[in-house]
Amino acid sequence: MSALRILVPIKRVIDYAVCVNWAFYGLMVKPRVNKAQTGVETAGVKHSMNPFDELSIEESVRIREKKTAPGGVEDICVISAGPPKAQDVLRTAMAMGADRAIHVEVKEGDDLEPLAVAKMLRAAVDKEKSNLVILGKQSIDDDAAQTGQMLAGLLGWPQATQASQVKFGEGDSVLVTKEVDGGVETVKAKLPMVITTDLRLNEPRYASLPNIMKAKKKPLLKMSLSDLGVANERRLKIVKVIEPAPRQGGGKVEDVDGLISKLKELGAL
Repeated sequence: MSALRILVPIKRVIDYAVCVNWAFYGLMVKPRVNKAQTGVETAGVKHSMNPFDELSIEESVRIREKKTAPGGVEDICVISAGPPKAQDVLRTAMAMGADRAIHVEVKEGDDLEPLAVAKMLRAAVDKEKSNLVILGKQSIDDDAAQTGQMLAGLLGWPQATQASQVKFGEGDSVLVTKEVDGGVETVKAKLPMVITTDLRLNEPRYASLPNIMKAKKKPLLKMSLSDLGVANERRLKIVKVIEPAPRQGGGKVEDVDGLISKLKELGAL
């Protein structure tokens, strides 16, 4: 097996803990739709790395640390497209163990559609001579779950999605397991390939203070979409974003007969 040059795409999103803490404890700023109803308001809300991307970094670092790939790991490069604040998640990724980072600068609000991201990543793969791309199966803001599949299509590489386990076999073969209804499914493919990660793959580590300090000295290359020969073409238009209707309060019944009557009244029986 040839040495791995792993590319790990990551994204800066609203911190998932904000939604969790609001839902259960009401402790943080509630995510809300912006005034133009084109998306979620991001100003004044805590951001962090997309949780599925944390899994991708962790898995890449574990492959190196545990020496599970026969050819070893030559390089782990993280890449993110976004405004200047996207460098925060890139530094976090390097503190977790990535060797270097690429920041593709995009203006605040100029979000990229999955196809544009996939084209950007294809150019980055060619530039970095990557032979393995590990990325989250989806980002928690748009939940599109399209980028990995589009990237594999553009590259003409095999893909394995929603990985819950990654193993390396003989030669350039890779075994990837994912959970399916009623069990698990394992596929086998050869490098180069694209793998998307799911939540059961691993438990991401916390970046230690010494590693956070070391990450400040690791190389971070700034680029633009034009440097990669990619344009931010918009093919979709968000017509309207609205909050879900508030839930109606429940009711109590005295006994089973009352429950049946209520269900009939609601048309459930």
